[in-house]
This record gives sequence, C-alpha cells and structure tokens, in this order.
Amino acid sequence: MQRVAGWIGRRDGPLAVGAAAIGLAIGYVDSQPTWNDTGITAALLLLTSAMATGLSGRRPWLWAVLVGVWVPLLEIGGRAGAASLAALFVAALGAIGGLALVRVAERA
Repeated sequence: MQRVAGWIGRRDGPLAVGAAAIGLAIGYVDSQPTWNDTGITAALLLLTSAMATGLSGRRPWLWAVLVGVWVPLLEIGGRAGAASLAALFVAALGAIGGLALVRVAERA
C-alpha cells in the first residue's frame, strides 16, 4: 500500500476520486435516453480533464482515463456503441491542454 500512496501523491488521491465521480456523473447523464446533446458532454469532459490535469500538474493520461472512461462503459451496449469511445479522445485532448497550460504558467 505504501508504493501506491507514494505513486499517486497526497493531493492526487482526492483529486482522482473527484475526477472519477464527475466523469461518472457525465457518463450517467449522457447514457440517458432523453439526453441528446453531445456538445455539452464533450465540453464537460474536456474541461473536467483539463482542470484535473491542471490541478495535478502531471500524468495527463490518468486524468483522461478517469474522466473519459465512463461514457463508453455506460454506452457501449446502448445506442451510441463504439462511437462513445470518442469520449476518451476528448478527455485526452483536455488533459493535454491542461498540462500545456501548467507548463506555460511554470515558465512565466
């Protein structure tokens, strides 16, 4: 357990739980049959993964997966099917953008 705690970091643990919870909420709302607004879902995924990466300052892949994996998991057998895997791509773009903003801010 000590190795995991050292790997994830003190602030990253609660941040990981929060990012996963927000991603799950986005995925749940997106999986509802009455929800038909892909743009809002994509924007929320992008902003959430960017914010999580920005707060952490490292591991953009982790934040992209924690935020974006829920949409495909909840949709893969539903109406969207494999197209819901684009949520991981959108979350990855947000995470990379968040990391880029952190790097620019560090240099300023």
